[in-house]
Amino acid sequence: MIDPQLLRDQPDLVRESQERRGDPVSHVDEALTAEAARRAAITEFERLRAEQNAHGKLVGQAAKEDRPALIEQGKALAAGVKEAQARVTEAEAAFDTAVSRLGNLVHPDVPAGEEANFVTLATHGEERSFDFEPRDHVELGESLKAFDIARGAKVAGSRFYYLTGIGMRLELALMLLGLDQVLADGFTPLTTPTLVRPEIMRGTGFLGEHADEVYHLPADDLYLTGTSEVALAGFHADEIIDVEEPKRYAGWSTCYRREAGSAGRDTRGILRVHQFNKLEMFSYVRPDEAEAEHDRMRALQERMLQACELDYRVIDVAAGDLGSSAARKFDIEAWIPSQQQYRELTSTSNCTTFQSRRLGTRYRTESGKTAPVATLNGTAATTRWLVAILETHQQADGSVRVPAALQPYLGGLSVIEPVETAAVGA
Repeated sequence: MIDPQLLRDQPDLVRESQERRGDPVSHVDEALTAEAARRAAITEFERLRAEQNAHGKLVGQAAKEDRPALIEQGKALAAGVKEAQARVTEAEAAFDTAVSRLGNLVHPDVPAGEEANFVTLATHGEERSFDFEPRDHVELGESLKAFDIARGAKVAGSRFYYLTGIGMRLELALMLLGLDQVLADGFTPLTTPTLVRPEIMRGTGFLGEHADEVYHLPADDLYLTGTSEVALAGFHADEIIDVEEPKRYAGWSTCYRREAGSAGRDTRGILRVHQFNKLEMFSYVRPDEAEAEHDRMRALQERMLQACELDYRVIDVAAGDLGSSAARKFDIEAWIPSQQQYRELTSTSNCTTFQSRRLGTRYRTESGKTAPVATLNGTAATTRWLVAILETHQQADGSVRVPAALQPYLGGLSVIEPVETAAVGA
């Protein structure tokens, strides 16, 4: 949720942000109207309550014969206060609905426009090509017996899969490499819940325009998380925390996404699926340290992709492609040889105080007052990376070279051979 004070004091700044996102600017005026109604309702409630309190003192001081009439007046005042309180509740709910339509204030350096209007910030490696006809990750995965898509669909439906044999081991190796990287960078590892309450899911901004992508269990009123960012954001909900030193966590979890609205897109293989594993970084910092923390997360992600010897580019995501919680987001996209294009492997978002304001996560300022902390998130490793690793390191004979950084997690294995020609125990 954006700062109501900012909304009141600088509505044009919020309007500009909405316009850059491509979201209705009219939502700003609707939120301002709702905010004015909320404040008016609160003022009236407080006036009536003060009148009721003053009247209560009169009753205590009144002569015996005057008390019955005063008590009746007090009952009328009490009824008025109750009605005013109900109007406050109604006005607050209306404001909450209106303000939830506003995305986070977009960082001034974010490019305006839709998805295609991103700006490339950096590149690494080259757009790899081969002197043989490259296989895509599905062909490679099947010949290496790394995953079984047909049986995944048989058991759970489309966009589900089994990681098998070396595929399961390769994913685990990737996750363990990521874990070692985040540990070295000061993150505390957590295994997080994958089911969360509505207020936590809502507080992180995932029940807005993308609510149809989230799995909901109505019988329990719980949501399956599409990223451990949700559980990590809720970890310190309704707390005052010490961020003199940033609090950094890394959540390891299975993630679930309905992928609503993506019918027909990336249906082949394991690029866009309903279930996957992910190691997610999450930081709580002072708001003035958020941009530096954002760069820090991006640097760790680049180290991970370089360790996996992948070719990639870093993009500054355009305002129209930002999620509602993000003020700025960097995506890192790896080159996928079979598709001859870059595809997103990881992202990192600076959510400023947008999430913590609704979740009630605060820190104590130098003046002794409390204020919302800034939150940031970024992926350290996830199942999707297998697509780029298999395709980038494939060889003419159908084998796949294992990046040196992953080999220690695979017992020193340097080459993954097709099963038909693999050595025993490979």
